[in-house]
Amino acid sequence: MANTETSKDRYLAERQHMIALKITHIKQFMNRLLAGEDFDSFLLEEASISTYNTFTIDGRQNRAFYSTEEWEDKEIRPYDFSTWKTVRPICFDLIKGRHTPAAFHFVLHLNPDYKTSILQKEECAVTPEQVKAFVLNIKYDGAGLTLVTGTAFHTFLMDKTPDVLWDKAVRKFLYNKEIAYEDLT
Repeated sequence: MANTETSKDRYLAERQHMIALKITHIKQFMNRLLAGEDFDSFLLEEASISTYNTFTIDGRQNRAFYSTEEWEDKEIRPYDFSTWKTVRPICFDLIKGRHTPAAFHFVLHLNPDYKTSILQKEECAVTPEQVKAFVLNIKYDGAGLTLVTGTAFHTFLMDKTPDVLWDKAVRKFLYNKEIAYEDLT
C-alpha cells in the first residue's frame, strides 16, 4: 500500500508546508466521502460538482435564513460553515448515477473543535486562535482525484509548525481509514 511511511517520507513531511496526495482507489474514497461518516468532522466551505450541470454550493450559513435569536444561538448554528454531515447527502445525490461526474471540487475545513488537538501533537508556539482553518481540498478532474492540504491563519506567521502538523494529521487520518494514496509532493 502506498501509505507506508519511510524515513524519506518523514524527512520530507517535516519540511513541507502543504502536501498533494493522489488517491489511488477513487471508488473506495468516494464511498467513504459521500456514503460514510469518515469526513463528518469537517465543515464545507464550498463545493462545485459538474455533472449534466455545474452545481455550486456555498457552505457559509445564510444569515437571511435565520432569525436573530437562531443566528446567535451556538446550539443551532455553532459554526460559520455547514457541517459536511449536513451537506453530504445533497452532494451524494448530485454525484450518484450512471455517469461519472465530469469534475468536482470540495473545500473542507477541519471542525474548529479539533484545532487544539492538532496543535498539541508537538510543541507548537501557535495558538488555536491564530489558526483560521485547517483546510482539505478534494479535487476530481475526470481522470484522477487529489487532496491538497492547507492552513489558513488570521495573520501572517513565520512559524510553519501548524502546516506540518496538519499534513501529518491528514496522512494519519488516511492511513487509519485505509485510504490509499500516492504522495505527489
